[in-house]
Amino acid sequence: MQIAILGAGMVGRTMALDLVKTYPVTSFDISEASLKILSNKNSSVKTVKADLSDFGQYPALLSEFDFVVCAVPGFMGYRSLEAIIRSKKNVVDISFFPENALELDELAKQHGVTAIVDCGVAPGMSNLILGYHNERMTITDFECLVGGLPKKRVKPFEYKAPFSPMDVLEEYTRPARYIENGSIVTKPAMSDAELIDFEPVGTLESFNTDGLRSILFTMSHIPNMKEKTLRYPGHISLMKSMIDAGFFSKEPVNYQGRPVIPLEFSSKILFDQWKLGEDEEEFTLMRISLSDGNQMIRYELFDENEASSSTSSMSRTTGYTCTAALNLLIGNLFTKKGVFPPELVGCDETCFRFILNYLAERNVLYKITTRAVNPAG
Repeated sequence: MQIAILGAGMVGRTMALDLVKTYPVTSFDISEASLKILSNKNSSVKTVKADLSDFGQYPALLSEFDFVVCAVPGFMGYRSLEAIIRSKKNVVDISFFPENALELDELAKQHGVTAIVDCGVAPGMSNLILGYHNERMTITDFECLVGGLPKKRVKPFEYKAPFSPMDVLEEYTRPARYIENGSIVTKPAMSDAELIDFEPVGTLESFNTDGLRSILFTMSHIPNMKEKTLRYPGHISLMKSMIDAGFFSKEPVNYQGRPVIPLEFSSKILFDQWKLGEDEEEFTLMRISLSDGNQMIRYELFDENEASSSTSSMSRTTGYTCTAALNLLIGNLFTKKGVFPPELVGCDETCFRFILNYLAERNVLYKITTRAVNPAG
């Protein structure tokens, strides 16, 4: 059983270290520094330097592997997934690209491939939970509030990114879609800001981001659905100022006779500002609420970095969801062919329980509560 992991960033490394406990794992990345960090953590993981943007090499690159995990940056995720499918490899993907993964469904069926996509924490677990309860109740309202934040607040950003800054900036600039009264509503990213109190971290601000993704279409019968991102208060105002000043524009500007794309330049500058240190304390917070008008079911996650292994919370909560899904495929617990976002996996109780138990074994714990809904509001 040979597993290939495409991408050796913070989350890619966490997944490699989880899977190598059971299977032979090879990690591919263009960054020698990232591969070296992984090798230093566990030399059992084979590391290979490779340009993963060379999609034509995928059939040869992946020929010896039985399963693939795709953890490349979002801007190249769709084409990477397409190349993996054309290589006829079953895959679990967390690259969170902006394109619609379901457009590759027919291609996956033609090649006899199972592809589970968007399989992180949110999107990922949020979808899985929605899919499970959608089979068991008539959901009228779904809300997901989620964020990963450093414990130490350092001005001006009070934020660190476990992912590529470019992917975070896409969240801040891509129009946000949600469902209200059965219709898709589109608003600017970071709109509808509100302050919400959370235990044990205090007050955070939430704002619209385009996080519903596939469930806009697979769960379109649910009349009200919304996903909002969480940050420390004040972060939105700073990011909006940078947007207004043009720092996140995708239109090239001329500088000393050469075209420069502000978004790419800003991402490069922010990389060091937002880089999460290996031992930096941080946490992941998520609150998922589902209602049928009579009862409210709530899943709450508060997860902190694991100091003993220098593993960030966001890489744990994202990566272990992905490796759990991969183990579904390895164990033939999910065998359908095509492209499947997690809500289409979570509708199966065996798959849903397997992933929750897999996470619990790694101390990623979801608190579940149920209460009656007050008809008056």
